[in-house]
Amino acid sequence: MKRTPTVAAIHDLSGFGRCSLTIVMPVLSAMGLQCCPLPTAYLSTHTGGFTGNTFVDLTDAMAGAMDHWRSLGLRFSSIYTGFMGNPRQMALSADFIRDVRTPATLVVVDPVMGDHGKLYRTYTAEMCRAMALLADAADVVVPNYTEAAQLLSLPYEAVTAAAPEDTVRRLSREGSRSVVLTGVSLRPGQIGAACFDRRDGSVSLVQTVFVGRAFHGTGDLFASVLTGALVRGDSLEGAARQAAEFVRLCAQRTAPQDLPAREGIDFEPLLGLLAKEAGLV
Repeated sequence: MKRTPTVAAIHDLSGFGRCSLTIVMPVLSAMGLQCCPLPTAYLSTHTGGFTGNTFVDLTDAMAGAMDHWRSLGLRFSSIYTGFMGNPRQMALSADFIRDVRTPATLVVVDPVMGDHGKLYRTYTAEMCRAMALLADAADVVVPNYTEAAQLLSLPYEAVTAAAPEDTVRRLSREGSRSVVLTGVSLRPGQIGAACFDRRDGSVSLVQTVFVGRAFHGTGDLFASVLTGALVRGDSLEGAARQAAEFVRLCAQRTAPQDLPAREGIDFEPLLGLLAKEAGLV
């Protein structure tokens, strides 16, 4: 029997409010992958709509865990990174990727820096530069428009005005990495992604129905399904399409509940669909 693929997931962990590892772990598990979490921080809640949250910086614990994993000679099918709390975490992650990756390791970097044209309040110019260096190690980078502007050192307005096909080509670093640009809308009522596949230089556009409300955690949900599908062997376009459709289904489930946006997208009852898509049930 073939061994279950492993994914080292380097993300933060929030106790309440669906995001980061509370999305990454169940999604990858449902898709038949072993998720090996390496938390960058622990928060009582995420910071999108909550105030007064507790925050525990786990940078030193990250370094120790990475050293232990190195000493064990562990290798992973994929390394998947998300939110980082400081430049040292990004440097540690880049070093870890360099040390443990093999030719078969898929490195996915979700360069979490901001959204809607604004950086998150914890982000500095130094952190943006460090994230760009981490993204240089990626086989696949998954930015939104705000993050794409940071990676390209361009104004947000210039990136949103450009053709998405041109943007993903520029983000590919002359075809050296694949790109999935999220938040791409080709016409009203639709949302999806633009993809550049480094394997053949092709560009594809994926669109699905936009439910009409923004939900916290959709970016993490999209990137996690994308990563799981890629590890399982799907094409870049196919993985992006599955991710977009699963986010749509979860958004359609969430919208009628009228939940506060800060509670995030209600995805847990639909995880069985991912298992079915992976042929596990």
